[in-house]
Amino acid sequence: MSDDAVSASAKGATFMVLLQIGSRAITFALNQVLLRFLSPQLLGVAVQLELYIISTLYFSRESLRIATQRRSDGGVQAAINLSYLAIIAGLAVGALLAHLYLQSNYPDVPYLTTALRINEFTAMVELLSEPAFVAVQQNMLYKTRAAAEATAVIMKTLATAGLVFWSRHKGYDLGVLPFAAGELAYSTSLTIVYLTQTVGVARLKGFTLTPKKMQASHPSQQYIFSLFSKPLLFLSASLYLQTGVKWLLTEGDKLLVSVFATLEDQGMYALSANYGGLIARMLFRPIEDSSRNLFARLCATSSSPSDHEKKSDSTTPPKTDKPANSNLTQAATILHNLLRFYSIASLIAFAIGPTAAPLLLQLVAGSRWTDSGAGEVLATYCYCIPLLAVNGVSEAFVSATASTAELQRQSIWMGAFSAGFALSAYVFLRVLEMGAKGLVLANCVNMALRIVFNLSFATAYFGRQGVTFRLVDILPNVYAVGAAAVVPSLLARTKGTLGRYGLLGELVRVGVVGGAFAGFM
Repeated sequence: MSDDAVSASAKGATFMVLLQIGSRAITFALNQVLLRFLSPQLLGVAVQLELYIISTLYFSRESLRIATQRRSDGGVQAAINLSYLAIIAGLAVGALLAHLYLQSNYPDVPYLTTALRINEFTAMVELLSEPAFVAVQQNMLYKTRAAAEATAVIMKTLATAGLVFWSRHKGYDLGVLPFAAGELAYSTSLTIVYLTQTVGVARLKGFTLTPKKMQASHPSQQYIFSLFSKPLLFLSASLYLQTGVKWLLTEGDKLLVSVFATLEDQGMYALSANYGGLIARMLFRPIEDSSRNLFARLCATSSSPSDHEKKSDSTTPPKTDKPANSNLTQAATILHNLLRFYSIASLIAFAIGPTAAPLLLQLVAGSRWTDSGAGEVLATYCYCIPLLAVNGVSEAFVSATASTAELQRQSIWMGAFSAGFALSAYVFLRVLEMGAKGLVLANCVNMALRIVFNLSFATAYFGRQGVTFRLVDILPNVYAVGAAAVVPSLLARTKGTLGRYGLLGELVRVGVVGGAFAGFM
């Protein structure tokens, strides 16, 4: 059973990565053309509107998603029933956040209020796909998810770019309306693909995508209004505070940059986060999502409440609620291998990224953005990318295996991390006046603190289960670290050697040194 889960997760993650790469390649090409028509200020406002949608969706559904992945009380149908609470919550959360934004000192940009209302509607359209998404996750239908997300990303880019090009051709100033139209195209496409692809699966496997009354097969399975599983609902409630703190840590950079930075700085940070996060979205995110589901299955307890009840009248001691040792060993091996891969990849990013990033930005976005300082911000962001990867997979393990008490403890620690993040952001942005670069460094501090907690939890968890998991084994050897320390100096010394060939010559120089280093690694 565990081998089947590992195989399904590996195949699903691979398929999602490949589709992400294909869809992102198309959107990447269109976005490079689009950037030549946009200013850093307009991109900064677009980030604020995107934050509105992300926040509405996050507070409406995140804790429910995690709860249904961690427990299977009532099976797929109970999880689908619970997902309708996300749709109801989205109405209130979306209206509240829109009201708060309109009460703030928002920028004077054409059609901003209209765009915000479109985004409010867009969030509800996407939440309508939640029952189908839950069915996809519960049945590990990764191909369906990959197809839905790839289609949505392509439609979003086509809608945004199409409106920008049309408005430029006609001489209209649509402000941020093209971005709102792109978000609506994304959510609509996502919902249509999810619903059409899961209807047949629902009929085949005996569940429905509409709410259905449940009957408890065991006294421990209790339902509110015969629809919502009490254990799942209580777990979701206990997770809500923790997900709220996590949102502050995840999206806090956008909040801080909107408070402390100018619109131009916001645009440069958004550009660096989009380019720097491209690898994270294409490669790291699918691995994180599939590994969370896999860790939850491998580390699930081997006995159920009914097992204990059957054994209560017997002289034989009941089974302990512990996962099978082979499953735990497999989980430890998978986590170790992922972290080992990320640690080696991080050396390449640290050594080559800061030099290569400004050159690549000039190639794809033009000298207009490079001259604005975005190249330096993107170079700094290269230090954040490996931290995003390690934090993603380690946090996936925590969310899949931690008990309710441990999750509450994590919330307390995350509160402390929020304070550390805010303090470092204040120092970098206000005291040292580093602008968007300072925000990137503050985000690195944020990720590092979270990684320390996640890895400490993983070590303690496997230690309690008697499974070997040594953090020192995931680190690269001394030769790799030494080579990574030499490469930046080598790149600096050879700077300008191919300058007569312009940008292409510099890219060749960095490519040769980087290729040799990667081969050595």
